[in-house]
Order: sequence, then structure tokens, then C-alpha cells
Amino acid sequence: MASPKPRLHARGRHMKSLLQDNRVHVFDGAMGTLLYSRGVFVNVCYDELNLSRPELVRGIHEEYINAGAEILETNTFGANPVKLSSFGLEDRTEEINEQAARLAVEASSKAEVSELTKANVPEYFSGGTVAVAGALGPLGIRIEPWGPTSLDEAEAYFARQVDGLLEGGVDGFVLETFSDISELQCALRAIRLACELPVIAQMTVGPDGKTSFGTEPAHLAQAMEDSGADVIGLNCSVGPAVMLDALEDMAEVTQLPLSAQPNAGLPRKVRDRKIYLASPEYMAQYARRMIDVGVRFVGGCCGTTPDHTRRMRDSVAALQPKHPVVTIRDRANSSHSVINSVPLEGRSAWGRKLARGEQIASVEIIPPHSWDASAVTSPARELKVSGVDAVSIVESPRSRSRMGALSAALIVEREVGIETIVHYTCRDKNMLGMISDLLGAAAAGIRNVLVVSGDPPVMGPYPDTTVVFDIDSIGLTNVVQGLNQGIDPGGNTIGAPTEFVQGVAINHGAVDQERERSRFKYKIEAGANFAITQPVFSPEALEQFLDATTPEIPIVAGIWPLTTLRNVEFLANEVPGVHVPTELVDRMKRAQLSGADAALEEGIAIALEMINATQGFVQGFHLTAPNRKVQVALKVLRESGILATA
Repeated sequence: MASPKPRLHARGRHMKSLLQDNRVHVFDGAMGTLLYSRGVFVNVCYDELNLSRPELVRGIHEEYINAGAEILETNTFGANPVKLSSFGLEDRTEEINEQAARLAVEASSKAEVSELTKANVPEYFSGGTVAVAGALGPLGIRIEPWGPTSLDEAEAYFARQVDGLLEGGVDGFVLETFSDISELQCALRAIRLACELPVIAQMTVGPDGKTSFGTEPAHLAQAMEDSGADVIGLNCSVGPAVMLDALEDMAEVTQLPLSAQPNAGLPRKVRDRKIYLASPEYMAQYARRMIDVGVRFVGGCCGTTPDHTRRMRDSVAALQPKHPVVTIRDRANSSHSVINSVPLEGRSAWGRKLARGEQIASVEIIPPHSWDASAVTSPARELKVSGVDAVSIVESPRSRSRMGALSAALIVEREVGIETIVHYTCRDKNMLGMISDLLGAAAAGIRNVLVVSGDPPVMGPYPDTTVVFDIDSIGLTNVVQGLNQGIDPGGNTIGAPTEFVQGVAINHGAVDQERERSRFKYKIEAGANFAITQPVFSPEALEQFLDATTPEIPIVAGIWPLTTLRNVEFLANEVPGVHVPTELVDRMKRAQLSGADAALEEGIAIALEMINATQGFVQGFHLTAPNRKVQVALKVLRESGILATA
């Protein structure tokens, strides 16, 4: 190809300023999702709407500006001559792209900065505009060596799109949803031959964190950086959780700014339509985590809406409180008010003790495989009489079917009259089901919940069982926090706020300490009121973990009284997340030589040692009752002085 002199561009300074100010900036969200919601059928060429329905496209751009977007993407993802040829529009490639750019520029020129924040407006907002990025997506065909189209031909196709976008006045370019790095490089070369505007290059990965070609995120980052992109990142195909993991890998090998535009979770197919269920709050929570790993440009792809953009803007604003608010003249921007939540000490007796800093004690029992209610009510009565603060009900540990924790808790609270802590897992439920469960639990009087992600089904006896993980424990903690403020994940009011005291689990002995500390931090930010640890068999490890995280919520130490040698060997070898030091296993081996009673006494002695060693830096203790034998747990609590002797 010929090498024309690169063109300069008058508006390019807007996006260049975004790249140079070292702040975090917000992209808009999906265009196709909103066009579909406006009644445009999927068999229509969405790029052609720039010509036939310009007011619709411009209006969507304005909605995203109202929501806080600082960078608009043109409606040109598929506006290359190859894809347009399917609609007989390849000869109008330049026209469609030019018009798309003009519509976005017109929308951005209506933006104005709030009078209250003009003193803090960065230079790139002068003139009342936001940046416009020309969007280029894959050609939709295989290029060499995977197909018959040469690299030069591919570059020529992209060049036609670039020419139209430049004529329309874009500030820069965004390359989106590429899975073939060679194809992305063709698009990037086409841009560099035409101009010197900034380029944000984004690949897409699957649920395994790799491209469809199997390329690892770190390799993608190096290849995109070597290609000369100004910003590199990921978009589409997956939700924020998978994308965050991939971005962490990319951040380790590049110093370039990172961008992230995940889908609103993985789609659920309903008849002929794909539905994305990740809420604006969930996307905003992950936007904040992405910022923590070095992402400077955040936004959304398929399934995201101005509501998602608005929530992500709020997350960015929390980190950058002086960031200007951008709106459209004469457009209303309303949001639901947040109701003040009930104070912690007013939600439950457990919450009251947490709030007052009083020592607390709970005992965990596992529901039965049967529907015999006495299996939970009998031990619960004994715990109540003994003065335990709460009965903790586990939800199908190790993915084995048992009586549901919520149902068991309702039975215990109704028939025994002692507070429960319900282990509520994200596994096996979509977000709608979780919200329904939680609202029903609140109405029935359940107040204390321990939010956990849940063990994968592969751990249980049903390896073919399907799994649903709409959100993890961090996302669900955020959902519960919203319910406690009277709003659901969609921002809709639920009336009076729920009164949950929500706990989270932490694994102080995790192999990946950095990841566990990071997740614990996010759980606290999401609204956790207390944390229960995995069983403590190394007080030093717990103290080191807490020193490194400095949590501002009460910690309840998990204590597992060992009963037999088989019990400790099982914990040490078959329970993920539990680490039992070799010396404790050896102690139980020696005790077992003297019989079962000796082994039990040694296990109780070890539990007492764990309590004594951790009392200085935890607020309470959470004891496991092996096989629902609460007498063992009660003996530990009495001998430690936590409970009065009988």
C-alpha cells in the first residue's frame, strides 16, 4: 500500500488529554442493546441507521452523556465494507462512517459542564465537548494464515472505514472485539497511515481467559503494545469477573494504560433473545476493582445501558471526587433515592453485640440429608439453653444435597426461638432467584446471613450437575447492602429497607494471599458487617493475615474441635481452604493410639489453644459441631470461659 502523510486532526486534543492526565475515564455502553430495546429488529443493519434514523442514534449518544460518559463510540462496529456487503451497502462505507462520526460529535457538542464544577474542569473539556472515538470491529472473515484474505486486503478494508470516520471528526479510535491479533494490527496500521490520533486497542477473551485462538492475556498485552497502540485492553464476550482476571495478567507485563468494557455478565437465551442480567451496581463494583489493577478507561459492552454507565461513573467519582459532571442541556437525569439503612445494633441481637464490641459465640450445624426437622431443632434447643448467641446453618457443604439452609433456619427460629446465621451461597441460583430468596427471608424474620460463593458441584457426588454463578460472594454482598438501603440491583425501590446483618467468609490460610486479601477488601467495601474465618489451626497465620488487611469490621474466628484421627486427616487432605499443620496431625495420631476418648480430649485441647491464642484480635468464635454433636462445641466454649459452666 502507499504511505500517505498522516493527517492531523483539530479535535484530537480531546482524547489525547484523556490519555495524558493520569485519571480514570468512563466510556459509554452498548449501542445495539439500546437500539434493540427501541424496537429495531436484529435483521436490520444497525450501522445504516446512522443514515436512515439519525435522531435515534444521536439520542442514544446523548443518553450516555447524561449518564456520565466521557468517551462516545461511534455506531460503526460493523461498518466495514465486508460486513456492509451483506446488506448491499459496501459502496456507502465512507458515507455511513462519516455520518456516524458526525452524529456522535453533534451529541458531544451539546454537553456542558456543571456550573458548580467549572473550577475543576480539565483542559480537554474546554468548548463543552466530550471525546468521540471511531469504533472499528473485526471484518467477520478469516485473514491469512487462517483464511483467503491477505493482510494488505484487510488493511485496505479498514482504511475505507478510517477515512469516513476522520471526515466525520472523531478524536481517536477504538478497536473492539478482535480475537485475531493479526487482524487488529491490520486495523491499527490503517489508522497510523491516515492520522496520528490516539488508538485504544481491545481484544476479546472467552470464559477461560484466552482468545478463541488460545492466546493468553499476557501475550495479547505484549503484542498490542508492540503494535503501537496508546491504550490496550479487553471488551465483550465475558462479564467483569473473567475480564478482571485477564486484566490482572495483562497489567503484569505492560506499562500502557489499560481499558475494560465487559458485557453485563454472560447472556441468558430467552427464546430468540439474549438477556444480560448483571446489574449496574455489580458492574460498578467490578469497575472499581478494575481500576485497582490499573485500568484507566472503563465502560460497558453488550447488555450495558446508561444505568450501568451511571453507576460506573459514580464508582470513578468516588475515587476522583473533583471529576466534573457532564450533562446534556435540557435533559432530566433522575435516580432513585437511597433510604437510610437500619443501624447495625437495631437489626438483630447478633448485630447489637457486634456494634457494641461484645464477645459473641455461634455454633454451626449441618442440616440433614432428610426432611426430619428434629435434626436441626434438637441441637438448636440445647444451644439456646446453653446461652449461645446464634445457630449457624450451613448450605449444602461440599455440594451435597441437604435440607435448605433458609428453610432450616426458619424452622429453628420459629420452633426454638434462637437467632440463626444462614449460610447463603451464590451457587445454583441466578440473581433474580437470590433477590427473591432474600426478600422472602427478610419478610420471614431472618436477619443474619453469611454470604459465600459456594463449592462447585464437581466436589459433590453429582458431577453432571449444572452450575449457575451469576455473581460471586462479593457481588452478592453488594446486593444485600443495596437491599439494606431499600433498593434492588436495578435501582428500584423495595419499600422499607431490609435489616440484614451480613457476614462474609475469609480464608486466612489461602495459598494466594494477595488475592484473598484483595477479595476481603472488596467484601468490606461492598458492605460486610462481620467476617468468619476458615477453621483456625495456626493463630500466627490468622494474625499475619489481619495485620496485612487491617479490617474495620469484627472478626469471628472459626474453631473446629477435632474428634478423631480420621477427622483431622480429612480436613488436612480433602477440604479446600483448610490448612492443618503437620504437628497437629501428629498430636492427634499419638492421642488416637490411646483410644477414641483420648483423641477427642486432644482435639478439644487443640481447640482451646486456638481460642486462647486468638482472643486478643478477634471479637468472637464460630464453632463447628461435628455431625451435629453440639456437646463437643459446648464443652470447648465452657472450658474456655466463653459460656458459663452448666
